[in-house]
Amino acid sequence: MSTRIALLTGRTMPLDVPEDELLLRALTDRGLSADLVPWDEPADWSGYGLALVRTTWDYSQRHEEFLATLREIGGRTKLRNPVGLVAWNSHKGYLLELAAAGVPVLPTRLVPAGADRDQQADALAAFGTGAALVVKPAVSVGARDTIRTTADAPAAAAHLAELTGSGRDALVQPLAESVLTRGETSLVFLGGEFSHAVRKAAAPGDYRIHQYLGGTVHPHDPSGAELAAAEAALAAAPHAGQIEYARVDLVLDAAGEPCLMELELIEPELFLFQQDAAPAGRYAARIEALLTD
Repeated sequence: MSTRIALLTGRTMPLDVPEDELLLRALTDRGLSADLVPWDEPADWSGYGLALVRTTWDYSQRHEEFLATLREIGGRTKLRNPVGLVAWNSHKGYLLELAAAGVPVLPTRLVPAGADRDQQADALAAFGTGAALVVKPAVSVGARDTIRTTADAPAAAAHLAELTGSGRDALVQPLAESVLTRGETSLVFLGGEFSHAVRKAAAPGDYRIHQYLGGTVHPHDPSGAELAAAEAALAAAPHAGQIEYARVDLVLDAAGEPCLMELELIEPELFLFQQDAAPAGRYAARIEALLTD
C-alpha cells in the first residue's frame, strides 16, 4: 500500500495557503510524502494511500461535481473525511437534524428552493417583527451570498426570493448578538480528540469573522460548556467514528449558553499555527497513524 498522501485543495484559489504549507512541512519532518493536489485535477488516486480534503474552498460553486469527484477518489483510496459525511455536511440543513437530536444549535429556518411568498414570509417572521437576521444559502462557504438584515426589511425579502427563486435552498437565522461583541469560538478536533481552540472576532462594525474580511483570530481556552456542546455535535453526526478532522463553531445564545453555528467537516481552516505550530505536528502524527489503520 502506498504511503503517499494527497492534500486536496482548489484550482480556482491560491494553492500556497500557509496552513497547507505548514502541514506539508510537518508531514515531511515525519518522513512522509505528500502532494497538494487540486480536487478536480486528473490524477492517479490509487497511487495515494490517503486523500485528505483540505482547502477545497471552491466546491460550493460546483457542488455536485465536487461530490462526484470525491466518490471517485474514495473508490480508489482512503478518503477523509469520507464522502458520505462530506455530502451531509455540505448542505447546512444538517443544523436542523442536529437540533432535532438535542444538540444546542442556533435557531434556524430552512427555506427550500422554489418556496412561495408565504413560506418565505413565515421564515422571515419566525424570530419576531424587526428581528436582526442573517439570510444565506444552504450551500456556501466564506459568507458568500450572505446578508445581515432585519425581518421587515425589503432587502431581506428580496434576497430570500432571489436565493430560492434561483433553485437554491436558503437559511434564515437570528443574528447572534454575541458575534458582535465576543465573536465566535472554534474548537478543533483531530482524530476525534480535542486539539485546540481559537476565538474569531469580527472587524468593528461587521458581523463576519473571516480574516479576509478584516476579522482577527485569538487563542481561546474553551469552557466546559463549550466542550460539551462541541462533543454533542460531533457525536450526533453520521459516520461519527470516521471524522478525522472537525472544527466546531460556537456562539453564545441570548442566555449566554454556547450553541452551534456550524459544524465544519469538509474544508475547514484548522488554525494549525496556534501554540507554535504544535497542532500541525499533532495532525501529521495522526495522519501517519491513519495510513496504517
